[in-house]
Amino acid sequence: MEIERLSALSDNYIFLLLDRERNLAAVVDPAEPEPVLRRLEAVNARLVAIFNTHHHGDHVGANRDLLDRFPDTVVYGGAEDRGRIPGQQVFLQEGDTVEFAGREARVFFVPGHTRAHIAYYFPPTADGETGELFCGDTLFAGGCGRLFEGTPAQMVDSLGKLRSLPDNTRVWCAHEYTLGNLKFALTVDPENTDLQERYRRVESDRSRDIATIPSLLGTEKRTNPFLRWDTPALQATMDATDPVTVFARTRGKKDLF
Repeated sequence: MEIERLSALSDNYIFLLLDRERNLAAVVDPAEPEPVLRRLEAVNARLVAIFNTHHHGDHVGANRDLLDRFPDTVVYGGAEDRGRIPGQQVFLQEGDTVEFAGREARVFFVPGHTRAHIAYYFPPTADGETGELFCGDTLFAGGCGRLFEGTPAQMVDSLGKLRSLPDNTRVWCAHEYTLGNLKFALTVDPENTDLQERYRRVESDRSRDIATIPSLLGTEKRTNPFLRWDTPALQATMDATDPVTVFARTRGKKDLF
């Protein structure tokens, strides 16, 4: 399974999964049709699956157009998103699996950003390889999604599920928000030397229009404040030790940043 990152809208990423042996493709969170259709034509692949993480328009906006072009495509999404994802045919819950290109992904139910959000995790197939996590707007590089339909407690639980995955997991999140996220992170975790180094690297990359996605989960665990609610430094900054309170206060500061 090959993964390609396609830019869309102002700061979205669409992820194209390719099975080169069979000339088949799947797409994760297609925001708009044109980048997907152009790439499918270029690689001569037929779309067979759309994996949606949640119902927001910048994640499902291309579903109808892609179905018009490839009517046999199967549309996947969370069970609680019934009626909100265009063309959805498969309604997934925690622990379900999906398959593509001989790889099996586990589905995580990760509410918080929305009440129905899910993520897809493809474990590595051999020692030394990376796992692949498609997490929509739940976990960002250096940040996390806003809480539109969920609670801080739900988001801590959801992020905890993702944090438990191996460090050698690539995080394919749906937006290029990394530089802004790290600027904020430095205001709440200023003595974190890993974070300082990451910020310098990302600042350099973005100045040259280099994408920061995917990131590695191990890097997120060391530098992303929304995965660090149980570290003394962040607890001191937020004047709390309870994970939900630390997270909620951190998220509140980010909302005003």
